[in-house]
Amino acid sequence: MFNREDYISDSEWNRFLEFSKDLETPNVVINLKQIKYNFIKLRDSFPYAHIYYAVKSNPGEPVLKMLAELGSNFDIASRYELDKILALGVTGDRLSYGNTIKKARDIKYFYDNGVRMFATDSKDDLKAIAENAPGSRIYVRMLMENTQSADWPLSRKFGCHPDMAYDLLVMARDLGLTPYGVSFHVGSQQRDIGAWNDAIAKASYLFSSLEEEEGIRLSMINMGGGFPAHYIQPTNELETYASEITRYLHDDFGDEIPMIILEPGRSLVGDCGILTSEVILVSRKNNTALQRWVYQDSGKFNGLIETLDEAMKYPVISSKDGPGVKKGEVILAGPTCDSADIMYEDFKYKLPLSLKAGDKLYWLTTGAYTSTYASVEFNGFPPIKTYFM
Repeated sequence: MFNREDYISDSEWNRFLEFSKDLETPNVVINLKQIKYNFIKLRDSFPYAHIYYAVKSNPGEPVLKMLAELGSNFDIASRYELDKILALGVTGDRLSYGNTIKKARDIKYFYDNGVRMFATDSKDDLKAIAENAPGSRIYVRMLMENTQSADWPLSRKFGCHPDMAYDLLVMARDLGLTPYGVSFHVGSQQRDIGAWNDAIAKASYLFSSLEEEEGIRLSMINMGGGFPAHYIQPTNELETYASEITRYLHDDFGDEIPMIILEPGRSLVGDCGILTSEVILVSRKNNTALQRWVYQDSGKFNGLIETLDEAMKYPVISSKDGPGVKKGEVILAGPTCDSADIMYEDFKYKLPLSLKAGDKLYWLTTGAYTSTYASVEFNGFPPIKTYFM
């Protein structure tokens, strides 16, 4: 199905095995060296862009500290994320409140801590910003309807139609705020680069129409995230994304490209994590069943929520893998007594026929949205532990 060597080198794999050999499962190990490499690669691929790391993807303090030292800015979703970033000495001018769903008192909390850039997509939220963060820079999130080519679409809940975005930016000016720009998100793990072309064209329409009709000159496009990590499904490399997106920007804006913000999360940290679980039970549902059920100590509620609807298909290898090992199809499930705690049933994973309780499963590309999505105490299981190497 895939080769481990395509995801992690022998030297890094051996370093991981040595680091994690005595850790209790389930756990996630994050490779900080790989995150640093990914950040530098993204920065070099988009030299004209400002990077605002999406803290929600992996809020581990070592990750945040290292990215802050590398000069990253940060996209913040809540006051709790804000407190973590401020504790590292990062100032408000390097932060953006990118959540369009926020309490008025939280807006004030951000403003009081020096944040002056806010996302919005509704009139009432905009009024709350004007009241609690006067004079701030506003960018309006546009609704992206065609995100189904993304493995984890982000349509419907966030954003508004471009016509409404136009009205909100005019309203921002009239409320004494600064209409600063627009944002969009083409969907997480977006494999169709053309999705950026459509979004940039909509942004260009807003830029030109607002200037011509209202005298409002926007300055910024926040292109969100969407760049891929390496799961099972093939995807283009970052260099291809950068080349095509840069071409789209020049097609619509010529040589006067506005300030560009990127909000990477998965593309920075996804490839940098390995989740280790222990096999609890291997069973069959009847005497002639071809597929085995493999139950392990990590599931949807403690680390693997993005297997919901089998959206993210992680590369999975076992401690029994090796040359010539015979494998058979399995259904992979978690440890809780919730019938929804099944990771893969339709997509056919194959694991060694000799797999038994006590063996280890290694889930690659699990540096993003794993421990941060885990439940606190469902069935009494504690949140999955994260380690950094």
